Amino acid sequence: MEYLIRFSQSHETFRLPEIQALAIIEGIDLKVISYSLESPFCIVNLPSEDAAKRLIQRSILVQTIHELWGAGLTLDDVHAAVRSKTAHLWPQYASCSFKFSFDSYQSSRSGADKVRIINSFAYLGFAGPIKMSKPDQEFILFEDWILDSTPLGIPDPKAYFFGRYFATGARDLPKKLDLKKRRYISTTSMDAELALITANIALAAPGKLMYDPFVGTGSFPIACAQFGALAFGSDIDGRSIRGEGKKTLKGNFEQYGLVGNLGSVFTADLTNSPIRKMALGEGGEDGARGRVFDGILCDPPYGVREGLRVLGVRDPEKSPWIIPKGIEMYKQSDFVPPKKPYSFLAMLDDILQFSAQTLVDNGRLSFWMPTANDEEQEIPVPTHPYLEIVAVCTQVFSKWSRRLITYRRLPNAQVDPEAMKARDETRELLGKTVDELNPFRRAYFSKFETPMTPAN
Repeated sequence: MEYLIRFSQSHETFRLPEIQALAIIEGIDLKVISYSLESPFCIVNLPSEDAAKRLIQRSILVQTIHELWGAGLTLDDVHAAVRSKTAHLWPQYASCSFKFSFDSYQSSRSGADKVRIINSFAYLGFAGPIKMSKPDQEFILFEDWILDSTPLGIPDPKAYFFGRYFATGARDLPKKLDLKKRRYISTTSMDAELALITANIALAAPGKLMYDPFVGTGSFPIACAQFGALAFGSDIDGRSIRGEGKKTLKGNFEQYGLVGNLGSVFTADLTNSPIRKMALGEGGEDGARGRVFDGILCDPPYGVREGLRVLGVRDPEKSPWIIPKGIEMYKQSDFVPPKKPYSFLAMLDDILQFSAQTLVDNGRLSFWMPTANDEEQEIPVPTHPYLEIVAVCTQVFSKWSRRLITYRRLPNAQVDPEAMKARDETRELLGKTVDELNPFRRAYFSKFETPMTPAN
C-alpha cells in the first residue's frame, strides 16, 4: 500500500536517512517511491497501516502519515486516481464522523475555494456527521505550491495529494528535552531536536549499547536513553561530567526519569581509552566478539576556541621527567595530566579507527564534522575500510556547515585487506601548532576566505 509522509520543512537532508533508519529499527520493508528535498511530501510503500504507524512513532522530522488515496499534477488526476484505486474502501467510512482538511504548502486557499474543492469529492458518498473536532476519520488534500505563487499569480499548485490521516510523529519530543529547561548544559550542548535525530539515525533502541566519547553534558546519551538504549559516555575533561551540586550529567538523567538507562560515564581521552578494542580482522566467525557497542555518536570538539589537546607530552625528550612524575601522581585528586596538541584530521581518523575496533557488525557511527562551504576549503568526508558511509546530512550556516556523517561497521569478511594496508601507509600527521594541525580552525579565523593566487 502507498502512504504519504508529511515531513517538517526543516533539516531537509536528515529526513530520508531518519525514516530509513527507523525502518531498520522496526524491521519494516520500506520503499521510497517519490521524494525531493524541496518538498515536505514523500510517497512510500509499506506493508501495512501498523507498519506505517510504527515507522513514524518516534520520528522527529515526520509530522504525519496518511493512507494515500490519490495523487496527481491536477485535481482531475487526483479524482481519477481516487476512483480507480480506492472505491473498495469507501463503504468502510460511509457512516462514521469525518472532516476534510487542507494543507497548502507555500500558499493558501480562500474559504470559497475550499468549499468548491471539498464538494468535488461528493462521489465518495460519506453520509456520516461532519465533526471539525475529533472526528472518526480525517481526509486531507495536500497541495504543493511553487514559492511566491500568490504574488506571481500562479492559480494552481504543482502537485496534489489526497489521503486519510491516521498517525502523528514525535515532533513534540524535543520540547520535553529542550535545553532551555534542562538543569545542566554548556555552550556546546547539542540541541534536543538534533540530538534525537542523531540517536534515530544511529539506531538507538531498547537493548542497544550506545557510547559518546565526547560526552560533555550528555545530550546524545540522553537522546539514546529516551529511545530505550543503555547509554555510556566519556570526556577528557572530567569537570563536564561531574558538574556541581545538582547540576551534573547524572542530574540531567534524573530530571527526565532516565537514570535506569544510564550505563556509566567516566573521564578518558579517546586516544588513551580504557575501553577494550578488538584488533581489526579478528573476532571469530561472527566478527563481533570483543566489540560491544551497537552505536557510537558524538559531536567532537572543533578546536576553535582553543587548540585540540590529547593526553601526552609535546616533546618528551626535552621534558623526560613528566611521564614518570605523572605515573607517580595520577591517583591524586588534584592531579592534572599533561596534554599535547592534537591534529583535527587525526582526531577524525582516530574516531573511525576506534569505532571499527569497538562496534558490532552493522553497528553505526554517527558523528558531526564541520567544514567550509567553499569547495576549495571543504574538508572531505573521512573514510575507513571497515566502515561504509550510510548517510551524509548537512546543516548549513553562513560560511561553514556541519555534517552528520553516519557509517555502518562492515563484517570482517566484507573488508578488502589491501585497502587497510593502503590506509596505514598514507596516514601522515603534519604540523606542530594548533593552526597547522587544524585546517578548519585556520579557515574559521580567516573568515573562510580563499587565499589569492599570486599573479605570474
